[in-house]
Amino acid sequence: MTDRMIDLSEEPVHLSVRHAQLVIERQARGDVTVPLNELGVLVVSHPQVSLTHAVLSRLSAAGGAVVVCDQKHLPVGMMLPLQGHFAQAERFAQQARASRPTCKRLWQQIVRSKIRAQSRLLSDLHDDDRGLSALVSRVRSGDPENVEAQASRRYWPALFQDPGFRRRPEGEDQNRLLNYGYAVLRAIIARAICAAGLHPSLGLHHHNRYDLFCLADDLMEPLRPVVDRAVIRCVQESDANTPLDRQAKQALLSALTGRFEVQGEWRSLFDVVGRLASSLAAVFAGERQGLILPEI
Repeated sequence: MTDRMIDLSEEPVHLSVRHAQLVIERQARGDVTVPLNELGVLVVSHPQVSLTHAVLSRLSAAGGAVVVCDQKHLPVGMMLPLQGHFAQAERFAQQARASRPTCKRLWQQIVRSKIRAQSRLLSDLHDDDRGLSALVSRVRSGDPENVEAQASRRYWPALFQDPGFRRRPEGEDQNRLLNYGYAVLRAIIARAICAAGLHPSLGLHHHNRYDLFCLADDLMEPLRPVVDRAVIRCVQESDANTPLDRQAKQALLSALTGRFEVQGEWRSLFDVVGRLASSLAAVFAGERQGLILPEI
């Protein structure tokens, strides 16, 4: 499995499978084929996309994820592989038995990594991290003082150089771009969680009876600045009301399919999150003490 992503939003197409290839039949142009085992995430945005049952079953069997969007081209649904690891039942049991102190310690590690990433991004863009680096050491096990929220209140206005900016999923400004990028990132991480034999609904910190992807929401936190960096570029090239069009989507997907320097090596995001999910499984199995979190 490689790190290829496809967004179908520009024209009506019909999807089918032929000889382990995804066939994209286009009305105005010729067909395109993509090997199923090279496709990590398929994003379906156009309302006139039709597909066969074989597309869903064969893509899932190959380990791919499908993201479905609404009329505003914002993701509203996701399909993941049901079975992703030979020892899945054993890993589910280990995950369910994880102690509360272990989960709180892992959440501390995640929050510290997230704040460090936010600090680096602000320093790169504006030469001022607004004191975020000083907050890292204040994050204790479980983050009882909610230092994560304190960092966010400094981070968002500084990121967009707008004192009035707030992260609002329903916002009609750059929040739309953030929503799209985060949803695709969430799908990538949920896919990695399944591949590691873990269940995406059993979170470390996030707990919601209506959320099937609590663990994905946990693990994506340190990687959100990857999307933030791409969004700020879109805003700088246009403005805060830049539309979620083909160009913006291409910029966001390109950011998620790029290569990142992690500990002196260049890796894809799929590889980074795969290592992260595998390290979490090892913690649950008692083989590691902490997560392999990227310092991108």
